[in-house]
Amino acid sequence: MEHIAEIASFAIRLAEPFLALIVIIMAFSSLRGGRRNEHALIVLENEKDNITFPVLYWENSIGRSRSSDIKLSDPTVSRDHAVLLRRNDGWFVTDTGSKSGVYVNGERTVGRHQVAVGDIITCGTTSLVLRRASDTGAAEPRHERKIFPQGIILSFVTLYTALLVLQAVINMGNTDALIPGIAFIVVIWLYYAISRAAFKRLNFELESLAMLLSGTGIILAASHDTRQAYMQLGAMVLGLFIYSFMLWFIEIPDRVMKWHIAISVLTLLLLASTLVIGKSVNGAKNWIIIGPLSVQPSEFAKIAYIFVGASTLDVLQTKKSLAAFIFVSAASVGCLVLMSDFGTAVIFFVTFLIIAFMRSGDIKTVILAITAAVLGALTMLSVKPYIAERFAAWGHVWDYADVAGGYQQVRSLIYSASGGLFGVGLSKGYLQYVFASENDLVFCLMCEELGCIIALLCSFVIGGLMLYARAVTTRSRSTFYSIAACSAGGLLVFQAALNIFGVTDILPLTGVTFPFVSYGGTSMAACWGILAFIKSADERTYARHKPKQRKPKTKPKHTEEYEEDYVEI
Repeated sequence: MEHIAEIASFAIRLAEPFLALIVIIMAFSSLRGGRRNEHALIVLENEKDNITFPVLYWENSIGRSRSSDIKLSDPTVSRDHAVLLRRNDGWFVTDTGSKSGVYVNGERTVGRHQVAVGDIITCGTTSLVLRRASDTGAAEPRHERKIFPQGIILSFVTLYTALLVLQAVINMGNTDALIPGIAFIVVIWLYYAISRAAFKRLNFELESLAMLLSGTGIILAASHDTRQAYMQLGAMVLGLFIYSFMLWFIEIPDRVMKWHIAISVLTLLLLASTLVIGKSVNGAKNWIIIGPLSVQPSEFAKIAYIFVGASTLDVLQTKKSLAAFIFVSAASVGCLVLMSDFGTAVIFFVTFLIIAFMRSGDIKTVILAITAAVLGALTMLSVKPYIAERFAAWGHVWDYADVAGGYQQVRSLIYSASGGLFGVGLSKGYLQYVFASENDLVFCLMCEELGCIIALLCSFVIGGLMLYARAVTTRSRSTFYSIAACSAGGLLVFQAALNIFGVTDILPLTGVTFPFVSYGGTSMAACWGILAFIKSADERTYARHKPKQRKPKTKPKHTEEYEEDYVEI
């Protein structure tokens, strides 16, 4: 009987990577197919020479700068003259501090000014007439974009999770992992039903990928400690609430900008409160513990920090100064350093570099920030040399194999290598007996018990999120979504890299979690919140799922409506 169980467990371990790969291929293929066609939404036509400028985005810069979406050669036009943007109420033009001003039908504008088809926008001595794309022949014929059925992708996630649960039950010899596994499957399908019925969501690819990772972490925890599995499942439910709220909140970029200052203050309060009342755990004072409840505010501060850095195009061009953002960034990193949470401090700094470059487009700003960070780090090491001692084993952990500096990493390397391609099986590994195996060392725990294929596929999902975020930003409705999505993707990738490379001794071990997989309720909930930024950049997120209707013969005067059909294959 035991022999049959071993054969069944091995067969399941062989099937799991293929199911995970199917989910990944289907999800990313569907994301690629779901991107909208690149056609003009409206057109600006120069009155003098009838040259047309197709307007491709929801936010478009107008000026002499080479980076302008609508580049004018008129010397009377400022480098960053104006922004033409689209909102639910129609199209608007905003003067972004130009010398000669912006005029609509001969009248100078102040702030945002709504424009309609046929209106004349004057920048310097150049007059541009707003036209429908269809009236000028700039509109390309629309065609259907093919996407995979969202329920089918989630069905493969369910099958993959079910095999993980079955493997755990066989290997453990009891049904302890069965209930949390079933509960996880119920939760993901319930959320899918709510997303389709209540929120009218068209797409579910990102959620399916995140649930693939979350399910891996939850069942991995269930095979060692069912209490941890229930805590992770509860954290995922909380994360889904945060995710849904954020998608609603950031649907309107202007609403986010109204709360910009408040969110900046919240970011600093979250970190400052930890300095005041936080408890030190494993050398870092980054936990607030109230009875049985423990929270890591710095994880939620990551979400707030992205809010602080992202902005709409008209605000960016009107307020070019990065002073306020740099202040919040420096204060945040300073608080984290004082907490001795160096891993999160580095994550914040890398996120700052991404946001600063996207806001300014100036590589000199990034180089200056890196130089300042290096000088600050050298100063800190000279003032507090004990910090360097924490990383003394980096690069040669085998010399510290039996002491605190390298004990965890040496065991992680040995046991992860023993897992091979398909792992030794859930609950059968030895790394589970090493401290922090379920969070800081979880990548190697996956390698040992689930196999390096599963571990690498989970890593590929995180990397794929960043690539998708980068690809979708050129088509997003606002620079707010572009900056937020790229910084969120970069944050997740860098955090995963610190976890993977730290435990394998390529980088110092900083104790950060692997997104969605590592044990840690605050981390799980925060990762879902961060995913919302990437989701918001996809135009389908806010395209309501409605039955096809006959198009009206006439369209509202104030806007050229964007219509796109998506069909499932």
